[in-house]
Amino acid sequence: MPITKKRATLILEDGSQFQGFSFGASTPANGEVVFSTAMTGYPESLTDPSYSGQILVMTYPIVGSYGVPDDEREDGLSKHFESDRVHVRALVVADYSDEHSHWNSARSLDQWLKEQGVPGIYGVDTRAITKLLRDHGSMLGKITVEGEPTPLGFENPNTENLVAAVSVAEPVTFGNGRHKIVVVDCGCKNNIIRHLLRRDATVTLVPWDYDFTRMDYDGAVLSNGPGNPRLPFATVDNIRKAMEIGKPIFGICMGNQLLGLAVGAETYKLRYGHRGHNQSVLLCGTDRAFITSQNHGYAVDPATLGPEWENYFVNLNDGTSEGIRHRTKPFFAVQFHPESASGPVDTEFLFDEFMDMVIASK
Repeated sequence: MPITKKRATLILEDGSQFQGFSFGASTPANGEVVFSTAMTGYPESLTDPSYSGQILVMTYPIVGSYGVPDDEREDGLSKHFESDRVHVRALVVADYSDEHSHWNSARSLDQWLKEQGVPGIYGVDTRAITKLLRDHGSMLGKITVEGEPTPLGFENPNTENLVAAVSVAEPVTFGNGRHKIVVVDCGCKNNIIRHLLRRDATVTLVPWDYDFTRMDYDGAVLSNGPGNPRLPFATVDNIRKAMEIGKPIFGICMGNQLLGLAVGAETYKLRYGHRGHNQSVLLCGTDRAFITSQNHGYAVDPATLGPEWENYFVNLNDGTSEGIRHRTKPFFAVQFHPESASGPVDTEFLFDEFMDMVIASK
C-alpha cells in the first residue's frame, strides 16, 4: 500500500526519466545505477560495502514484505547484516510493501532507510530500467525528490578510492581459533569472517593499506569491495610482498581483481557488470557448473596473465573470467561471492579448500 504521495524521479545520464514516489529518507541521491536480480536478501545487499556509491535497482516485483531485522550481534558481528550501515546511495523498486511480516522483522524497510538517511523510490518500471542498462551498459543516475534540492550533475563513484572509505581504520580481531587468518578489508562482508570463524580461525581484519606481511599469520584473504580496483595501490603492493612470503592467499570479488593486478594482469570495466544471485560459472577444465551471487563492475583479463597463472572459473553467460589461480602455489581468487547471504551456497567449499591450504602450509 502507498505510504506517501511525494513524487520522486530517477534520471539517467542518457536523459531517460522514471517517475515514482519517495520512501525512506526524503533526500536526493547521485551515483552509478546498477541492478540486482535477487528475490530475497535486501537487508544483506543494502549493507554490502560493494554497493558503495551505487543506486541499486531491484528487479523483484515487490520489496519490503518481510521487513528488516534487529541488529543482533554474534561473535562481534552484526548477525543479519553484512556491515554496520547501509552503503547504497539509494534504492529503486517497482512496488514497496509497508506491511511486513516475518519472524525476525523488527521494523519496515521505510523506517530503516529513514534511520540510515538513504532515499528510496517505488512505483517505477524496474524491468524497463534493467533492460535499458543491459542495452546501453552501465550508466550514472540521480534521484530527485519533490520539494528537495536537485543534484546539478552526475557523480561517477569509480573515480574515487571507495575502498578507503569503507575499510576499517585499525586492525580488529575476531574469534580464537587455531589458524591465524588476516583479512584485508577492502569492504569486507561479515559473512566472510563468519565462514572463517566456523573453520577454527582467529580472524584479524586489517585496513586496506595495512602492511599485513609484518604480522604473524597463516593465510590471507583479500575481501570484496567497491569501485575501481586500480585505485588501492597500497593493497596491490602488499599482495606482491605476501606472494614472496608464500603463505596461502584467497581473493574474493575485488580481491580477485587486486590479486590479478599484483601479478601483472590487466583489469577492465565490464559493460554492465554482473549482478544478482543467479550467475552461472564453470570450473575450468571440468563440466561442473555452479550458481553464484555476484556484484561487480570490473573483471580480470585472463589473456594478460603470466604462464604460471590460469583461469579458475569462467562466466557461462559471457565467457569472462570468474577467478584465477597459480598453477603450483597456494594463491587463488574468485570473482563471485562464495560467502553469499542469503545464498546460493554452491561454492562455499572454497573456504574449505583455502583452509586445507593453510593447514598444509603450516
